[in-house]
Amino acid sequence: MHDIWPATFPSGQGSDFAGRVVAVGSAVSDPAIGAEVIGFSNSRSAQADYVAVPAQQVTPKPPALDWDQAGALFVAGTTAYASVRAVNAQPGDTVAVSGAAGGVGSLTVQLLRRAGARVLGIASTSNHDWLASHGVEAVEYGDGCEERLRAAAHDGVDAFIDTHGDGYVDLAIKLGVSPDRINTIIDFPAAQRFGAKRDGGMSASSAEVLAELAALIAAGELTVEISAIYPLEQVREAYAALAQGHTRGKIVLRMR
Repeated sequence: MHDIWPATFPSGQGSDFAGRVVAVGSAVSDPAIGAEVIGFSNSRSAQADYVAVPAQQVTPKPPALDWDQAGALFVAGTTAYASVRAVNAQPGDTVAVSGAAGGVGSLTVQLLRRAGARVLGIASTSNHDWLASHGVEAVEYGDGCEERLRAAAHDGVDAFIDTHGDGYVDLAIKLGVSPDRINTIIDFPAAQRFGAKRDGGMSASSAEVLAELAALIAAGELTVEISAIYPLEQVREAYAALAQGHTRGKIVLRMR
């Protein structure tokens, strides 16, 4: 990702956060000190004891929204939101999603179902029950995935959201999906080759979208799946677990 988000070291980490406001600038009247907020950092500073961001990068945390889901929402939530919007999912559409049980994928499939789409979720068999519980038709990844998708789709795939990379844009083209209804958040060279979309979190990076997603979670209409929780001082171990590539939903770092 260096060409897109170049880093120099030492560098902070993380964009998502949720917490209580402990100080504000002299020109800030909202939020107030003590307010519970969800927010995002654009400068890799979220995984820390204290985070300083512009006031427009936070939104109130609904009381019904727990801290773990709130703190894990921004990147995956806005990326899923942008992806669903990019493929213009409509009621009755059949939409395939790669990495369907991952951090972004697990929210993408839920938003697609809310939009009325039929969803084919590509994932390992260990995640099939979870997908089924959210109204998603699971399709095993790996060799033979194309044939399994064709069989599951019946009348074809209308749109494809790739959250994993590794050839899924090419697969969508083979399945006959129009490039303007393919979105990838990772395989940018393939998107350029075929003219597919590559809308991600930056396309929906706002406190307004964050507030909309938070309200859906608070109302029980959307869930941020949490696979593991680590104390902040074990951030290295958390990244090692994430690097294994089999995380369902999100890993959370929690202050003690």
